[in-house]
Amino acid sequence: MHFYQFEAERLRGGTASMQAYQGKTILIVNTASKCGLTPQYQGLEELYRRYESQGLVVLGFPCNQFGNQEPGMAAEIESFCQVNYGVSFPIFAKVDVNGKNAHPLFSYLKKELPGSLGIGTIKWNFTKFLINKKGVPVQRFSPVTPPERLASYIEKILAD
Repeated sequence: MHFYQFEAERLRGGTASMQAYQGKTILIVNTASKCGLTPQYQGLEELYRRYESQGLVVLGFPCNQFGNQEPGMAAEIESFCQVNYGVSFPIFAKVDVNGKNAHPLFSYLKKELPGSLGIGTIKWNFTKFLINKKGVPVQRFSPVTPPERLASYIEKILAD
C-alpha cells in the first residue's frame, strides 16, 4: 500500500482520498477534545497557518480510544475545535488508531513508523506522523512533543 491509496471519512460526511494531498507535506495527528494535550490544537493550527502557503497540510483524526477523551459527535467536535482553537485544517471523522478496528491509514502509518519501541502501537492522543511530498512517512513524534518543535522538520521537507 501507498499513502495516497487511503481514504477517510470527513467530519461532515463524505469520503476524502489522500490522493487529494499529493505533492503536499502532511502532518497527521490523532486528536481528542478532553485530553491534557488538547491545547496542542493551538500549535497545530499555528503550524498550518504558517506553512500552508508552502505546501503543508495538517489532518486531524479524532480518536476516543484513550481514556474516553473524545466522546462527542461530529458537530460537537467541529464546534469545539473552531470555538476554542480556531482550527481551520481538515478534521476527519472519529477513528480507532489501534486494535482490530483501527483505520487502515493508521495501521499503515504504524507499520511504516512503528515508534521508538518498535511495537507499532499508538500510545496516546496527539501522536504525530509527518509525510513527505512523495507520500512517504518520514517521521513520527510522540504525543508530548509540542507542535512548535516540528517546525524544523517541516521546513526541511518543504525545502526538498
